[in-house]
Amino acid sequence: MTIAVLPEVATGAEDLSVWPASTRRLPHGGLAVGGVSLAEVADRFETPAYVLDEGEVRSRCRTYRDAFPEAGVLYAAKAFLSRAVVRWIREEGLGLDVCSAGELELAVTAGFPPERIVLHGNAKSPRDLEAALRLGVGRIVIDGPSEIARIAAAVGPEGHQKVMVRVVPGVSAGGHDKIRTGTDDQKFGLSLTDGGAQHAVARILGQPQLELTGLHCHIGSQITEVKPYLVALRRMVGLMARIRDTHGIVLPELDMGGGHGIAYRPGEPALDPTALARRLRAELATGCAAARLAVPRLLIEPGRAVVGPAGVALYRVLAVKHTGEKVFVAVDGGMSDNPRPALYGVRYAPRLIGRASTAGPRTTTVVGRHCEAGDVLAADVELPGDIRPGDLLAVPVAGAYQLSMASGYNLVGRPAVVAVHEGAARMLVRRETLEDFRSRDIGG
Repeated sequence: MTIAVLPEVATGAEDLSVWPASTRRLPHGGLAVGGVSLAEVADRFETPAYVLDEGEVRSRCRTYRDAFPEAGVLYAAKAFLSRAVVRWIREEGLGLDVCSAGELELAVTAGFPPERIVLHGNAKSPRDLEAALRLGVGRIVIDGPSEIARIAAAVGPEGHQKVMVRVVPGVSAGGHDKIRTGTDDQKFGLSLTDGGAQHAVARILGQPQLELTGLHCHIGSQITEVKPYLVALRRMVGLMARIRDTHGIVLPELDMGGGHGIAYRPGEPALDPTALARRLRAELATGCAAARLAVPRLLIEPGRAVVGPAGVALYRVLAVKHTGEKVFVAVDGGMSDNPRPALYGVRYAPRLIGRASTAGPRTTTVVGRHCEAGDVLAADVELPGDIRPGDLLAVPVAGAYQLSMASGYNLVGRPAVVAVHEGAARMLVRRETLEDFRSRDIGG
């Protein structure tokens, strides 16, 4: 496909800094991603639709591999998972972090090596553990004391399973209270301050069929500063030294989790993986030297930072309503495909595409089609004053925690996912249909 592109500019509405690197402006107000016109994607696959730039995902995988050459980089599947993404992650040399039997089985049936997979979860179901042991998952992260006996019993006296312990290091970080997971007042992990983590370590070491390979922590999500990771790392190294002194073992792995923040709108901060890697390595070397401890292998778990900026959501405008001083632009999707604004107050920067407008900007609120006052996709954003039904809106940074958290609210159906790469578009996940709802509903 040959597409005429216009010179790049980086001011106001033309700022493409949070879009995939392949994004190009087209004549008449269009945009292309991965060499494919977004308006053509909308016409061919209908809306709402989610566009995923394969090249952007792969490039971000390589950035992490280059920044952490000796570390284990595990893609956090909860951000977004499909068979194609599994293949991209595998080919780029990353491991995988999953939270359920569903994510695990999809990955393995799509060809991902189970030994490169880590299973998480604060409340693992019997099915989760059965699948992990049957498929030979590489690590199971123990999140609470009851899991120790459950996993040991499931493994059996002649079996063997590598495990880690999730530790709560007492560090608060993240973009919203609901995604801060490093303190004692939430559901994850074992506390460092009350001795829960140390007690769990002792119990695991008493189970010969469980091999404790290291410690794990995850302090939150959408973190844009390096400092909280350094504080957590110091505390984790201190615990590793105490385990060595108490039990005479040196743990070979330290997983510092993910939560690496990205910019959703131009000008917002983002965590630099290269700077994070450099400072984590230095802090780890210094801390281990001070404790006379062998340096463990570092593991990290980026998800949002890999796939988030690679996604673009496409919506068609259904209605424009002027209520007093407010302008509401209603689109054909909403909180069923993106609950994040309602959950976390996330701000996006939607853009009119597919036609050129000479109208001046007007402050508008982009809302969804659902029967909820909180179904707001983007509040108080600048869009052309002549926005009208039938127009096409594109929302960048839509690749993470949108479709993976999507629901069946109002039986609208989840959108299709379309991959773009080198001028070609292909369906990855088809649109959910009324027939899908009918086939699951077997009552009558």
